[in-house]
Amino acid sequence: MNIRSDGNAPRIPAGLVALGLGSFGIGLTEFVIAGLLPQVSRDLGVSEAAAGWLISGYALSVAIGAILLTAATTRIHRKAVLVGLVALFVLGNLLSAVAPTYAVALLGRVVAALCHGSFFGIGSLVARRMVPPERASRAVAVMFAGLTVANVLGVPFGALIGERWGWRATFWAITGIGVLALAAIAMCVPAWAGAVDGAHRAAGLRPQLRAFRSRQVWLTLTATALSYGGMFGAFSYIAYTFTEVTGFSSSDVAWLLVVYGSGLVIGNIAGGRAADRNRDRTLIASLAGLAATLTAFGLLADGRVTSVILVFLMGVFGFAGVPGMITRVTDAAGGAPLAASANVSASNVGNALGAWLGGLAISAGLGYTAPLYVGATVVALGLAVMAVTARTGRAASSPSAGSEQATGHAWPDRERQTARAGSRPGPRR
Repeated sequence: MNIRSDGNAPRIPAGLVALGLGSFGIGLTEFVIAGLLPQVSRDLGVSEAAAGWLISGYALSVAIGAILLTAATTRIHRKAVLVGLVALFVLGNLLSAVAPTYAVALLGRVVAALCHGSFFGIGSLVARRMVPPERASRAVAVMFAGLTVANVLGVPFGALIGERWGWRATFWAITGIGVLALAAIAMCVPAWAGAVDGAHRAAGLRPQLRAFRSRQVWLTLTATALSYGGMFGAFSYIAYTFTEVTGFSSSDVAWLLVVYGSGLVIGNIAGGRAADRNRDRTLIASLAGLAATLTAFGLLADGRVTSVILVFLMGVFGFAGVPGMITRVTDAAGGAPLAASANVSASNVGNALGAWLGGLAISAGLGYTAPLYVGATVVALGLAVMAVTARTGRAASSPSAGSEQATGHAWPDRERQTARAGSRPGPRR
């Protein structure tokens, strides 16, 4: 089954929409807790600092689970893995919904987080196999659209349900979304899109680890970590910038975050389309735009209108490179799922690094615009890495390099055949 938005637009496979629903639920789980911490702290009788581990513990589990679960499931049919990961997500949120103690609530968050990185890593490979190769980045963008929408709706969604029915009701709602996503993926994602070819199934983990010998893989992962680190290092303290520098009230922060989240949605869509035309140019342009935006934000943070415009552009440029980064690292790794999941881990490592550096700048007395300048510097480093990555990638793909494999863009033949099949039913393997 395919979905067509109008007479001229390309069909969107229903399997992509199902993956997008899964990413929406996972995104809600990640972001919703920020608006619920005071309620959770009071209800479970723990300090605000302890309640904060419901966020920190989740992030650490994402980084670890992305590698471990992907490595453990390398020989298993990818559709079956995705269904299992969403089932894990449902179990984790169910534990949080019924948690009698703080320890159980934290366990639920950890269990739900374990699926996060692997879902996006493996899901991105399955997504791109449902469309022709020239639309690979757009397919990844469709899947990630759920995450960006969750970023816009997550905090207000949790706050609204939590205020009316309590924080547990929020986790019950997310559990329900997870069940719907599980059913949609089981019914709509074609089996051939998740098939693992015979060579990968027989070899298991070894060829995936071999992919990490590629310098292009490591350079792209480094660029990913730095780009995320710069953006989220600035974003982590954006509420303080708005209230202490710009002069907005604390009640204004919610709609300002919606403006930022709207930029994420637009950047994701536009970046996916642009990356399918020229991926490296899109990645370099998005990083340059983000570095310039963060610098301008630091200089103009005292203006209300300019702050609203710049936080929107921060979202646009911040997410415009995400689809291209994922397709780039998986191409460089020859389609290895472990590399795609490592990209998610790299982004979370970058988030932690950026937030730490931004906090150090504030602690040093540099003011609440300091994280913006720190973020711009970190992104500029990512831009430099990406420029080197693109240049060395072009050199490797020159005729003298001799083959596609030199650039890391050679997927196994059967993977290519499946991708070319687009959304049409193909031979089951």
